[in-house]
Parts: sequence; C-alpha cells; structure tokens
Amino acid sequence: MVSLKFGRELRLLTPGQFDNVFQLPFRVSSPLFTILAKANHLPHARLGLTIAKKRVKLAVHRNRIKRCVRNSFRLHQHELPGVDLVLMVKGDISNTANDELHRQLEKLWRKIARHYTASLSA
Repeated sequence: MVSLKFGRELRLLTPGQFDNVFQLPFRVSSPLFTILAKANHLPHARLGLTIAKKRVKLAVHRNRIKRCVRNSFRLHQHELPGVDLVLMVKGDISNTANDELHRQLEKLWRKIARHYTASLSA
C-alpha cells in the first residue's frame, strides 16, 4: 500500500538543503507560484516552502496556503522523481480559492515529473 504521509524525510529542513536547491535549479512557474527543483539522489521528493510576509501579509493566509501546498504535495509525491523542491509565492494570493491553488499546483507537479523523467530517459 502506498503511504500518503508527509513526514520529516519529505521536507527540506536546514538552510543548507535550501541553499543547494537555489544553486542552478530547474524552474517552473504559474501565475501564482514558482517552484525551484534540483535532483537530490534520493528515492523520493522533498518539499520546502518560502512564503514571504511581504507577499502574503496575514499569518492566517500564509498558513492556509502552506496547508494547501503540503496537501497537494502529499497526494502527488509518488508521481515525482527524487528532487528537492522549493515553492515560492509570486504575489498576494491570500484571496485565491483553495481549488484554484490545487489546480495550479497539479500543473506544476506534472511539469516537474515530465522534465525529470525525460532527462532520466535521455
């Protein structure tokens, strides 16, 4: 049975792990998000979130966005190859509906999976 948990091993935890992704990443973006991706040589993907107060003012809205992103990642983690991902918010998306956030994220997960499976087969 496939596990849909989001444990510590699926998160970027240290500044060094984030810095590694910021050096020469593969970049995908949508109107709401930018995701930086870099191969991690692990059998699973890991996720890090950066949602600046400058972009989304209220903590309530930042936390809602984080919950949506984590849930979407948790559901799609088995479709992603072994990459480290850092998600950044482009603008103030505090009034965007949850289903729109999920729709945008699904497109980004597919782009990342397609890019890395194509580069592995080439």
